[in-house]
Amino acid sequence: MDEIDMDNEDEKKSSDQDKKFLNPTPMLDELEEGPWPSFITGIKELAERTKKPMLRGVMDQLEYSYQTRMGYWKGGLVMVRGYGSGVISRRTMIKDKIPEAAEFHTFRVQPAPALHYSTKMLRDLCDTWEKYGSGLITLHGQTGDIMLQGIEESKIQECFDAINQAGWDLGGAGPAMRTGVSCVGPARCENACYDTLKLHYRVLKYFTEDVHRPQYLYKFKFKFSGCPNDCSNSIFRSDLAVIGLWRDSIQMDSTEVLDWIEKNGTDSLVNNVINRCPTRAISLEHGEMVIDNKNCVRCMHCLNVMPRALSPGRERGVTVLVGGKNILKVGAMGCTMVVPFFKMDADEDVDKFIELCESIIDWWNDNGFEKERIGETIERVGLKQFLTGVGLEASVDMVAKPRSNPYYKSKY
Repeated sequence: MDEIDMDNEDEKKSSDQDKKFLNPTPMLDELEEGPWPSFITGIKELAERTKKPMLRGVMDQLEYSYQTRMGYWKGGLVMVRGYGSGVISRRTMIKDKIPEAAEFHTFRVQPAPALHYSTKMLRDLCDTWEKYGSGLITLHGQTGDIMLQGIEESKIQECFDAINQAGWDLGGAGPAMRTGVSCVGPARCENACYDTLKLHYRVLKYFTEDVHRPQYLYKFKFKFSGCPNDCSNSIFRSDLAVIGLWRDSIQMDSTEVLDWIEKNGTDSLVNNVINRCPTRAISLEHGEMVIDNKNCVRCMHCLNVMPRALSPGRERGVTVLVGGKNILKVGAMGCTMVVPFFKMDADEDVDKFIELCESIIDWWNDNGFEKERIGETIERVGLKQFLTGVGLEASVDMVAKPRSNPYYKSKY
């Protein structure tokens, strides 16, 4: 009796293997053996649940790419009515070998400022994507979009109409204004020096035409951070970074400072706050914490360690930086500060900021080369020519080490 049961069990296992939706992918399976969650596991689970052939084709092509050490996706042009961007084309170069991966186009969907969603919005989006596409979603891409990955060209227009009617809009792709990213700002952060959500909304609404219809030399990205902590990582990920800043003294609550010292000890204050100030702007005098605000570089360390005791100053605004990017022609670049302080209190301030952004983009389109980011253009022609072209005055704040730079003469 036991032998019969064993035979039945073996037959059942063999039958289950025959019913598996995915083809064997031994090289991809090794990616699941590490200590971290693997995207392979996620795609496998999605494919077995939805039984969509394109997911099986993508897995087969990826396995083949690992075997041959070559990539087989090629781009192209896919649009929906009224939009020249927002859909990333992906077609396989080995359609004859893996026909199920013939098309795997991707939607870039713009998120709300600071990534504020309702569960209904997300559920509806997921349902629509599972209906028309692969069901594979990435939150969020390098640009900040919701990436809906994997759809056939014949279904693109119908899928877009469904998500557009639900209130979603496509982000940028190609030589266009890309989707902006903003930190949570005043919605949930006491360090925010301006309303990141409002400015993000106003700026991207103004440049909506440039998001939908590519007309630039290359891509252009805005990112908005409410304070120098730069939670949107704008300095190295955006062409124009807007970072909240204050220009008066750090606000200090003496009672909270004493409470912090009582709880954590004087040694902790010295070792974790005073000694870690990059410009030695903090000292301990007669048992009291003293800040030399003239030497403060707004690194945020002391405010992060003592959040209730210290807070940004009252005179708040933004600093504007230009030219950040990842590796391409001249390698990764951090932004260059071009406006030390810009008030952002009233609607008029927002209008002036948008005018400045227009001037910067126009200068870049007039002076840059095709496929050249604005940071690369400034690197090529020089910062002085850029400042002159957009009507900004040079400032000593723009130079990292003015005393060691023989080509810069300060009037101060």
